[in-house]
Amino acid sequence: MKGRWCAALMCALAGALLTVVRVWGMRFSGWLLLGAAAVIALSALIDARAEKGQPWRWLRRAFYGALSMLLVLLTSIEVYVVSKGREDFTALPSEAVIVLGAGVNGREPSLALKSRLDAALAYLEEHPDIPVVLTGGKGYGEEITEARCMYDYLTGHGVEGERLILEEQALNTAENFACSRALLSERGVDVENGLVAVVTNDFHVARSKLIAQRQGVRMLGVPAPLPWKHLSVNYYLRESFAMVKTFLFD
Repeated sequence: MKGRWCAALMCALAGALLTVVRVWGMRFSGWLLLGAAAVIALSALIDARAEKGQPWRWLRRAFYGALSMLLVLLTSIEVYVVSKGREDFTALPSEAVIVLGAGVNGREPSLALKSRLDAALAYLEEHPDIPVVLTGGKGYGEEITEARCMYDYLTGHGVEGERLILEEQALNTAENFACSRALLSERGVDVENGLVAVVTNDFHVARSKLIAQRQGVRMLGVPAPLPWKHLSVNYYLRESFAMVKTFLFD
C-alpha cells in the first residue's frame, strides 16, 4: 500500500512538474518539485530496506530526522522572508535612494525591474529632494546596462535626470551596495548612520537587508510586488534557498 501511495504521489509531482515548467518564470518551482519527487523515492527505498535489518532502521531515523530539521529551517526562513517583504516603510524619510537592478530584455526592463521602477516612481514622488542611485551593470543578453535602462524609464516618466546617479559596474547585490555606498559617500551621504531607501522586489527585501548590513548600509526597504501572483510564489520559494547560500557562502 505504501509503495502504491508513493508511486501515485510521484506521478502527481511529475505531472505538476510538467505543468510548471511550461509556465514562464516558474523554472525553480519545477526543479523544487523534481527534488521533492527524488526525496519521496529515496524515502520509499529506505522504508523498504528498513524491514530487513537494524542498520537500515537507524538510517531511516537519521534520514527523517534530518529531513524534518531541514523543513523546519526552510519554513522558518520562508516566514522571515515573507514578513520582511510585507513591511512597508515608504512613508519614512531617507538620506538617499538606491534602486537595485534586475534583468533587461534588450533595452526594455524585465517584469521584475519594471515593478521596481514603478515602486521607485511612487517613492520619489513623495520624497522629491534626495539623490537616487540606479545600480546595475550589463548582463548576458542585455544591450544596455541595467542602470541606463532604469535611467531611461524614470526620466521618461518625469523624473529629473539631475537627481539620478548611474552605477553601471555592479553584477550582483553585494556589488550593488558596495558601489552605491561609494558613490553616495562621495556626495556626502552618511550611509552608516542615515537611512537609505532601497527599492527592490518584495521577495528580495530580506536578503537585501542581510547584504546591506554586511556592506555597512542602513537599509529601509521599499518593496515592489510582482503583478503576477504565481511568479511571486516561485520567487519567494527560491529566496529561502538563496538566503541560506548568502548566509553561508557570500
